[in-house]
Amino acid sequence: MAATEAEITEGLAEIVNEIAGIPTEDVKSEKSFTDDLDVDSLSMVEVVVAAEERFDVKIPDDDVKNLKTVGDAVSYILKHQD
Repeated sequence: MAATEAEITEGLAEIVNEIAGIPTEDVKSEKSFTDDLDVDSLSMVEVVVAAEERFDVKIPDDDVKNLKTVGDAVSYILKHQD
């Protein structure tokens, strides 16, 4: 069953918390992974891998660079999950 927007946002918050130590309540749709959440490129790879596993979605490297904000990632996962 596909995850809802809220479930994806919550899941990404938990992933970012685990990988980058950012409090889950700080992970909001409008936040930039790099500018607001201090997720560096290496951590972003870990976030993407964890999100792929959690939401059963593939995120090609070419698409990762377009995922600037948490909202971008949520929209992408919503659109591409099975």
